[in-house]
Amino acid sequence: MKKFFTSESVTEGHPDKVCDNISDGILDAIFALDPMARAAVECAAAYDTLLIMGEVSTTAKVDYEATAREIIRRIGYDFGTFAYDKCKIIVAIHEQSPDIAMGVDAALEKKTAGSAEEELGAGDQGMMFGYACNETEELMPLTLVLAHRLARRLTLLRRHGYKALRPDGKTQVTVEYENGVAKRVDTVVVSAQHDATISQEQLKKDIKERVIDAIIPEEWMDENTKIYINPTGRFEIGGPEGDSGLTGRKIIVDTYGGRCAHGGGAFSGKDPTKVDRSAAYYCRYIAKNMVAAGLADELEIQVAYAIGVANPVSVFVDSHGTGKLDDETLAEIVVKEFDLRPSAFIRELGLRAPIFAQTAAYGHFGREGFSWEKTDRVKSLQKYL
Repeated sequence: MKKFFTSESVTEGHPDKVCDNISDGILDAIFALDPMARAAVECAAAYDTLLIMGEVSTTAKVDYEATAREIIRRIGYDFGTFAYDKCKIIVAIHEQSPDIAMGVDAALEKKTAGSAEEELGAGDQGMMFGYACNETEELMPLTLVLAHRLARRLTLLRRHGYKALRPDGKTQVTVEYENGVAKRVDTVVVSAQHDATISQEQLKKDIKERVIDAIIPEEWMDENTKIYINPTGRFEIGGPEGDSGLTGRKIIVDTYGGRCAHGGGAFSGKDPTKVDRSAAYYCRYIAKNMVAAGLADELEIQVAYAIGVANPVSVFVDSHGTGKLDDETLAEIVVKEFDLRPSAFIRELGLRAPIFAQTAAYGHFGREGFSWEKTDRVKSLQKYL
């Protein structure tokens, strides 16, 4: 049976990713000075204006505007209405709601100086998902891995001398599967912002040779593979000047490219007491270790929390029929082997450090250097086989 599946990615200059980068850049600036800070920083960008809003409770003194301008400059917006030194910036930051803080801080039984961190309650209700599959060495979906690589390649090409390219861009890859196995790349779409000095013919030729051919292995392509490069024609106006941007609007790009469910909560700008972020990271860690251990070829995990309560209210596992054990048993293994209290996995993954800016583009999962990508539980999990 043939099936076609598609995932997309965007570059760091995409208007939504500009906002994600600023939110996480501010979070890192805060955490560098105050690792116990509480923060939920969101941004909205449009035309010539950036709004930085949200809740921050911290002892750190951070210049939000200066931090944002430096991030905009680093991304590459030194031109147009949203240029780093010209855009208008509005800061609307206030302290965390005492009602939310109370729920996070409250112990399940009693709160003492020694137990408050151990009994840290979840920062909100909701469900979070983690996923892994063995179709790539990253244990991620092939479609998303290729889409991210194409997007990153666009940025690297621009940064290393291809002056006609500008920061905004999108990529998309469709893979044909037969009986669940990836067979070929069916369609590639690349939309790249550019200046007025280059012709569409030259741009398409260069992107085909220097981006698509450089990233997608030749054996995955054939004479029937469809390639679309800037299919609407010109793409000179991009970034916030061309379209509004919001923090947290690329949640599928950030996670698994649509291959598993999503709880709806975004990541960027949130400290780890927000389980939307930290529990999703831990679920990825669990799923990746269980797939790496051979317990399943594909694994999706859901956990759900109540605000102020440390332990999850539910744990769900779906191996999509690939599990070496039944899904109920796999869920029991998760509960037995992994500590799902926020305080425990925040500590285990080292999430009170300024590590988040590097997650803000090209995916939060499937990349080296993140603690939640470690496969250090494989041996302890293989005893169940």
